[in-house]
Amino acid sequence: MIEQTFIMVKPDGLQRALVGEIIRRFENKGLKLVGLKLLALDRKMAEIHYEQLKDKPFFSSLLDFITSNPVVAMVWEADNAVYIGRKLVGPTRPNEADPGTIRGDFCINTQFNVIHASDSVENAKREIAIFFAPSELVRYERSIMHWLGLDL
Repeated sequence: MIEQTFIMVKPDGLQRALVGEIIRRFENKGLKLVGLKLLALDRKMAEIHYEQLKDKPFFSSLLDFITSNPVVAMVWEADNAVYIGRKLVGPTRPNEADPGTIRGDFCINTQFNVIHASDSVENAKREIAIFFAPSELVRYERSIMHWLGLDL
């Protein structure tokens, strides 16, 4: 079943010029990009995005970090998009991430782990709604879908 996932390149990923590499990995896997924007998060938007972490001792420093520089927000679509996105990204703790994952290849510190990926379909829907209006998500067909076995 086709679903959507939310992926965000964090300030450290943008500063390290990893946006193109991250997009390439998602495209090469076969996911379809349907939303993309560069934005500077304000504190209120960051608080909404990370509301489930508000009771954690690192919450304030997380907000400071995520609002320190622009981020790249994306919506990707595919069968099992959330699961595939998490597999491409790797575990939150880079020391647990396998080589070949984004965090396994580019991160050594949990605070600077380059990327956020939705962890469930429900959270993906919530996060997409924070960053994108429905009119900002583009519907289109890709001819490659047949070759990925997704038009059967």
